[in-house]
Amino acid sequence: MAHYGTLKDMPVTETAEDIRGSHLYGLDDDKLGKIEDVIFDHSSGDIRYVVVDTGGWLSSKKFIVPAEGIHGSAKHENDFQADLTKKQIESFPPYHEADLESENHWQVYESRYRAKWVTSPVMHRAETDRNLTPTAEQESGNLPSELAAAAAHGEFPAPASRPRTLTQADLDAASAPTDRVVPAGSNSVVISSNAVGIGDRWDTFQSRLRERRKEAVATCRTCAGESAVKRGSESVENLRKAV
Repeated sequence: MAHYGTLKDMPVTETAEDIRGSHLYGLDDDKLGKIEDVIFDHSSGDIRYVVVDTGGWLSSKKFIVPAEGIHGSAKHENDFQADLTKKQIESFPPYHEADLESENHWQVYESRYRAKWVTSPVMHRAETDRNLTPTAEQESGNLPSELAAAAAHGEFPAPASRPRTLTQADLDAASAPTDRVVPAGSNSVVISSNAVGIGDRWDTFQSRLRERRKEAVATCRTCAGESAVKRGSESVENLRKAV
């Protein structure tokens, strides 16, 4: 399993190129907080998540966003945006940096966290806790439901052998918002090792972090332990060869 950690206060590049200190905005240009740190893969230097300090509006103070879920802000130079609302963020499990110190704890947390980015069979309408389980007309594979969802998102699939007329109710149901991060119809979220299209500031910071990866993980007890085990194995192997 990949081992992750944070940078804390370690300098990586010039202040003007450092993404730490930049702001993160959500949907409707709502300021979500300030990027305080990054969680990166110690073996590659790839940024996996950013740690956002909310400044107090969130009870747990901080939350994380996967690199794949971030893009450059069109309205705020050198800042970033995520397609999230405060309500969605409040549904995330609380982030605690100490969980990163244990691979088991982090695996449990990451599993709970990613579950919030995956659509479940039970959907929730925005601004309500009422569950809306799919009806027979909404089940996957049902033509009216699929056509309504496609039309609501500007997509028009090839007509089936028995096309039906869409009603306004169909379109309204398909386009109504939910508090899920991933749209209905998606089964999973793949968080890739590289976030594409975030911007020059992000790309520069990521490149500098990869260049200084060894320095960044020098104080990591886990990585130091792995290195010691590796050196020990190599010494044993060399001894065997000498004998």
